Amino acid sequence: MNVNYEAKEKLLLLEITEEIDHHTSEKIRRKADYEITRYMPRKVIFDFHHVTFMDSAGIGIVLGRYKMMKMLGGSLELINVSPMLKKIFEMSGITKICPLKEIS
Repeated sequence: MNVNYEAKEKLLLLEITEEIDHHTSEKIRRKADYEITRYMPRKVIFDFHHVTFMDSAGIGIVLGRYKMMKMLGGSLELINVSPMLKKIFEMSGITKICPLKEIS
C-alpha cells in the first residue's frame, strides 16, 4: 500500500496496490490504522485503482475505517473503483455511507 499525506488539507490518500482477501486484509488494516492514528487526517481516501480482486474482507476494511473516521470527526471516500468493486460496494450498502469518486 502506498501512502500520501497532504498536511495543508489534512488529507490521507491510501493507494491499495494488491488484491484484498482474507490473507492480505490484516496487513492492509494494520497499515491503514497506523497511518490514520499517525496523521489524524480530516479525510481519508482509499484508491482502488490497482485492486483487481476483493472479497468480503475488503468490505470489513472499509467499514472499520469509516467508523474510525466518524469517531475522529472525519470522513472516508473511495476513488477509482472498478465496475466489479462498485457492484460489491453497492450490494453491501457501503455506497450509502461512503461516496465513490471517479478520479484517475
